[in-house]
Amino acid sequence: MQTTPPKALSHVPPAPIPFFDQSASFQEHWEGIRKHLDDVLDNGKFSHGAKVAELEDRLAAWTGAGHVVAVNSGTDALILLLRAAGLEPGDEVIVPAYSFIATASSVVLAGGVPVFADIEEHGHGLDPRAAAAVVTPRTAMVMPVHLFDRMAAMRGLREVARRHGLTLVEDSAEAVGMRMDGVHAGLHGAGGVLSFFPAKTLGGIGDGGAVLTDDESVAETVRMLCHHGRGGRTLANFPGISNATVVPGRNSKMDDVQAAVLLAKLTTLDADIARRAELAERYDARLREVPGVRGVPGAHPPPLGSNRVSYVQLLHVEDRDALAAHLAAQGIGTETYYPLPLHLQPCFAHLGHRRGDFPRAEAACATALALPLYPDLHDDHVDRVCDEIERFYERRPR
Repeated sequence: MQTTPPKALSHVPPAPIPFFDQSASFQEHWEGIRKHLDDVLDNGKFSHGAKVAELEDRLAAWTGAGHVVAVNSGTDALILLLRAAGLEPGDEVIVPAYSFIATASSVVLAGGVPVFADIEEHGHGLDPRAAAAVVTPRTAMVMPVHLFDRMAAMRGLREVARRHGLTLVEDSAEAVGMRMDGVHAGLHGAGGVLSFFPAKTLGGIGDGGAVLTDDESVAETVRMLCHHGRGGRTLANFPGISNATVVPGRNSKMDDVQAAVLLAKLTTLDADIARRAELAERYDARLREVPGVRGVPGAHPPPLGSNRVSYVQLLHVEDRDALAAHLAAQGIGTETYYPLPLHLQPCFAHLGHRRGDFPRAEAACATALALPLYPDLHDDHVDRVCDEIERFYERRPR
């Protein structure tokens, strides 16, 4: 008797794991978002209104900042902070050679000149000794960056600023929840910033940012600069001057729709940070002994007196680009932080740097790979990512 052979079972590939996804948490927050949006619609003011003021107050309470000014992006927050902290045209600002482009471009856009220095040996923050070595008579400020899961070496950098009479400002765009000696990132000098880009620890549905400071004059100057030079909260209390243009400004205000989303998400921020920590620890445990992985974030403790808050799970790996391609073929998203160090960016070519000037920054750019890390990620997603990394290095030609 003739029989029909069984049909071959079709292979169903596993669902992709994007580098970032907030669809589940967005649904979780939808009721809160809708309530705040209803308030915005009822009020009829969509920019720089009551929801923005409410977000500023809530963030001030959560961070311990004396003043918070919400703006349209982390980049504009940096530009406004630098100007409000006293940067004059031609002033030099020391920044790390390893960071997002906005760290250095904000200095240029504020009228200053970025001066690069190398990063720490075991970390990604500005090396205090390297910073001290590039101080000149034209140096006005030093701006460390807090990257990925920890703050820069602020104790040493504060001492550099004190010794040379420099203003200390912080690119703390990634540093929501990071603290040193009990003080939130961004509050260790003249001020700092936050970014609310969607993938950040506290992310919105578009760009957004804020300036943090304990200095009232810095806060009021930022308020004026971000609103076409018009008066901030203090000046608004004086009839006849609140609509006056006090200084030339720009339009960097935050929209109330963005503030509505952030207010809703702020209610779960502590839980989100805790979930990110669980995922980061799972990654660390799985990948710590994998050949080809040079180091997991948890291998070196954060600077003395500070905590670890995982915004990005950043590995340093061998054959970085090949590993990223392998993971992409398996539907796993990754990001390269950062493909090119700041001193080798074409827009800074006029500063005269060459490859080899900042070897630690260049090495980080060549080996860094970020893995998916966000509260919506499941434990089995982490395990699948780790399985594929292990498989890649097991099959790699020796």
